[in-house]
Amino acid sequence: LLEINRCAARYFYENLNAQTPEAALARKYWKEKRGLSDAAIRRFGLGYAPNEGFGLVNYLKRRGFQDDELEHSGLIRRSERGNLYTIFRHRVMVPIIDVRGAIIAFGGRVLDDSKPKYINSPETMVYHKSHTLFALNIAKKSKSKRYILCEGYMDVISMHQAGFKNSVASLGTALTTQHASLLKRYTDEVILTYDSDGAGIKAALRAIPML
Repeated sequence: LLEINRCAARYFYENLNAQTPEAALARKYWKEKRGLSDAAIRRFGLGYAPNEGFGLVNYLKRRGFQDDELEHSGLIRRSERGNLYTIFRHRVMVPIIDVRGAIIAFGGRVLDDSKPKYINSPETMVYHKSHTLFALNIAKKSKSKRYILCEGYMDVISMHQAGFKNSVASLGTALTTQHASLLKRYTDEVILTYDSDGAGIKAALRAIPML
């Protein structure tokens, strides 16, 4: 599964840099709408999933992966007709990397405001969202003794580009006691920077006693 994810990340990265109108839109999203530099895009391995269902399937099959392996990856599903297809289409892609540096999952966001805005990999044998903090693999190398806890991975990527390499986020779930235990291994102080709306304030108030 880790090898499938590694190959998929390469596929998404290659598609971001393809000479197609779709890829140009995705690059424009990362660079203009999100204000990210080429260095930030490379550092986080950001990519693009084309607007079709079978390119990733064929790419992985050519690399020798079997159908049952693909179905267990969280990237691929089987249709009612029995065909394999990818769950990520026409989305900018963010690889989720664990604290050891292995790619364990993906997040995908639409380029506009259509719904669902975000699709994330389901839990698999290698990905458990309540035990995973985005960018902890980078933050653990930071010289800072405090961590900045953001609401999502898009926030973290922007924070890192701005120089806050000690920023992390939970993934598609509220902070859990497992997240707090994971943080405790690396830091004694956490700064909560959730959104200032009602949901963000509620999330912060839930997180404080756990921390």
